[in-house]
Amino acid sequence: MNRNYAAALLMSIGAFSLPSSGAMAEDSGTMKSMPGMHMDAGAAPSGSATAKLGDLDISGGYVRAMLPGQPVGGGYIIIHNTGKADDKLTSVTSSAAGKVELHEMKMEGEIMKMREVKGGIAIPAGATVTLAPNTMHMMFKQVKTPFEQGGAVPVMLMFDKAGMVDINLPVVSAKGN
Repeated sequence: MNRNYAAALLMSIGAFSLPSSGAMAEDSGTMKSMPGMHMDAGAAPSGSATAKLGDLDISGGYVRAMLPGQPVGGGYIIIHNTGKADDKLTSVTSSAAGKVELHEMKMEGEIMKMREVKGGIAIPAGATVTLAPNTMHMMFKQVKTPFEQGGAVPVMLMFDKAGMVDINLPVVSAKGN
């Protein structure tokens, strides 16, 4: 993978993962100097998308505008399971992209690694799972038209037990605000 592609990929996501312990990955200082990189997860922007599906409350949904030349886009949501049974986000699709993958990024020493989350993301009973900068995220690949601030990206979230729900994610600034 060439450096320009890697930099564009990282800028499109603006996310790092939380280790399984829940502690925030430390910033080595390198990321602060890279345009489009934001270590601050912050709150979901105002006007973010929401939905209800069975025992699942979905909120804080948005995507970031894509910078020129970015090959992929990043999307974020918060899922709260109010039920007594575990569920799982098994897949995401969008007419705006040829493929949407569930990803996580994390620092391993001084190296940032990104990987697809195979098998979906568990949504335990009574828990809240956040897909946001600095944690897991949706990665939109083969984007048909770059996401522009003020627009919306339609997605279909598929859950193992709750089923599927369509939601339109507003496109916010590439900086996330």
